[in-house]
Amino acid sequence: MSLRVWDERVVPRLTELSLRGPELHEVRAATCAGLAGRVLEIGFGSGLNVPWYPAEVTSVTAIEPSDLGWRLSEPRRRGAALPVVRAGLDGQRLDLPDDSHDSALVTFSLCTIPDPLAALREARRVVRDGGRLHVLEHGLAPDESVRRWQRRLEPVQRALAGGCHLTRDVPALVGRAGWHVEDIEQAYLPGPAVARPWVHCTRLRAS
Repeated sequence: MSLRVWDERVVPRLTELSLRGPELHEVRAATCAGLAGRVLEIGFGSGLNVPWYPAEVTSVTAIEPSDLGWRLSEPRRRGAALPVVRAGLDGQRLDLPDDSHDSALVTFSLCTIPDPLAALREARRVVRDGGRLHVLEHGLAPDESVRRWQRRLEPVQRALAGGCHLTRDVPALVGRAGWHVEDIEQAYLPGPAVARPWVHCTRLRAS
């Protein structure tokens, strides 16, 4: 199987399976809380955030590069009480007007976007003044022992998981993109210590 076929046909299904577990329900709900109005979601995937959109959200503009991921999201989109429209494939270059959205949502996507800083800057451009960015991502761990394993494992992770990085400093990227971080929580997800290179998560809001 070629790498392209793996990325297009296998990785979206693996992502769906690994990120839909009940251990993430509470943190997804907390990440989506406070979203309102017209929401830009970069890295929509298979729509795992759809059940957690607050009632105040009126529409979602979805950016999703994977056609298979978009197809997998169809049951969730069909059951949503609001319109979800796919408006692009590349979060780094959005064909959307300035100040056209009330908030932006990014979950488990900054790890795979080739230039996450560009995507965050595009979100800053598209979200109106006073709007907020809500983020849930895995990334660089605080413990050097875990970081060493992240650096060792990252080449394999990138090859097998669609370009996923383990060592990105999410809060630093958000700040460099022109956002002001207002609320942040960082922790390892529950589970065995051997999983720590993959499960140090950041949940934040920025304006």
